[in-house]
Amino acid sequence: MTPRLDDLVPATLRRRWAADGTCPDLDLYALFRTRRLADPDRVAVIDAAGEVTYAELDRLARSAAAGLRGLGVCEGDVVGVQLPNGRDAVVADLALAALGAVALPFPAGRGVAEAASLLGRSGARAVVAAVEYRGSAHARELVAAAGDLPGLRVVIAAGPQEPPPGSVDWGQVLSADGGAFVPARPDPDGAARILVSSGSESEPKMVAYSHNALAGGRGNFMATLLPGGGTPRCLFLVPLASAFGSNGTAVTLARHGGTLVLLEHFSPRAALAAIREHRPTHVLAVPTMIRMMLDQPDAGPAPSMTALVLGGAELDAATAAEAGTAFGCPVINLYGSADGVNCHSGFRPASAGDGGPGVVVGLPDPRVAEIRIAAPPDGERFGEIIARGPMTPMCYVGAPELNRRYRTGDGWVRTGDLGVIDADGRLRLMGRLKHVVIRGGANISPAEVERALADHPGVREVVCLGVPDQVMGERLAACVVPRPGHTPDLPGLSAHLLRRGVERGKHPERLLLVRQVPLTPAGKPDRDALRALLLGGRRETP
Repeated sequence: MTPRLDDLVPATLRRRWAADGTCPDLDLYALFRTRRLADPDRVAVIDAAGEVTYAELDRLARSAAAGLRGLGVCEGDVVGVQLPNGRDAVVADLALAALGAVALPFPAGRGVAEAASLLGRSGARAVVAAVEYRGSAHARELVAAAGDLPGLRVVIAAGPQEPPPGSVDWGQVLSADGGAFVPARPDPDGAARILVSSGSESEPKMVAYSHNALAGGRGNFMATLLPGGGTPRCLFLVPLASAFGSNGTAVTLARHGGTLVLLEHFSPRAALAAIREHRPTHVLAVPTMIRMMLDQPDAGPAPSMTALVLGGAELDAATAAEAGTAFGCPVINLYGSADGVNCHSGFRPASAGDGGPGVVVGLPDPRVAEIRIAAPPDGERFGEIIARGPMTPMCYVGAPELNRRYRTGDGWVRTGDLGVIDADGRLRLMGRLKHVVIRGGANISPAEVERALADHPGVREVVCLGVPDQVMGERLAACVVPRPGHTPDLPGLSAHLLRRGVERGKHPERLLLVRQVPLTPAGKPDRDALRALLLGGRRETP
């Protein structure tokens, strides 16, 4: 049974944002359809199979919608989507929007236990999954798991391989006649998509977003990155099925009429080749991907772009400057999450030598999300960052305890992060409360230590995390990608931290040297994989 998806933002605010034009007040398929009618021959998607125009994409989406309706998918149903980046993922997005169903995308590569948890807790009625992705047989595994998911009616298998027994072929769904299909007209303030957030919970959080929150709030974020109101041509190196990837179909296509350039799987060489061949205006990635691209021996100058847009983690100033030079464009580091917060520096970098506290994030944009600082607890200098605005999600899915913990009675989102608004109105991030290492009763912010180590001459990238310890409870470990020709060690890192004014009690006590930081299927640093290497006694990759 699908859980109730109540909107915790007051309806009067939602209607005000629609009335004043902040949100388009159209469902996602209707918004996409206006783009298709205005410019049917414009290229909508570029993937490994070639180009797809808006007219061709619409035809595929309508056929898929008709085929899904024939399988019993109805308005309001939740449908899982576990597909790699490519046209099929975009078609599924648009088809579900046309049906008035609620899409639940999650990245290809995630294991069946997590997939089954998401599908079960959301009450999903169907799932579209890859037959095979990089050694994982997602469709076959989900068919096997379906017996424990009483709400799941059908597993649809996509890909060139033979679909497993018990599934329905995606090709069969696409073969339906979409000519007579009549799209639903769902409430623009109703649920359109469930974003999956890794967060800090034992299971991934699911966050329901409306059509207006995606195309309006998140669409307004993208609009701030389009100088002169141009049309975006976005290379997505992050999965479309991630929270960051929700800026794909709903925002780049439906809201802004742009083009998606998609790679099924990230590699630094393939990403650089795509930039040179397809000349995107924007590249959406995580900092680790950019570091890997910069370290390619044949990286060379790239065609100039409007912006590199990075999320998921902070990018140190030295690497940002290097990337700006290499790619000939501003580097925009986004502070945001699926939970409903968004702020970035825009095209103006922070002032050199800024002596203020924390990290300058940027000026909050009320057309995206208004940001405030809650009153700090006794004895604390900084308060919790809270946000509410057009992009604020409706609610957590199937988790009333998370709604009680992270949402206020009038719809504000508690981020769990510490910050301050400075005299210039800029948000400064002081620390992420969800990632705290407790060593002998003392709290250590890994983000603070990462920032201090980022400008060490031998460090290309660093991720700090806690590892269990029988004496101290936890100890801080630094996982470091060295710069070429350097081999950092703990004494050298500690000396650097002392010069940066970081007290000795916050210094790392374990060091892991790696050639590259492993990424989760969503494209973020895989802290669990790094912790497993540390707990396994591994000190350095071969």
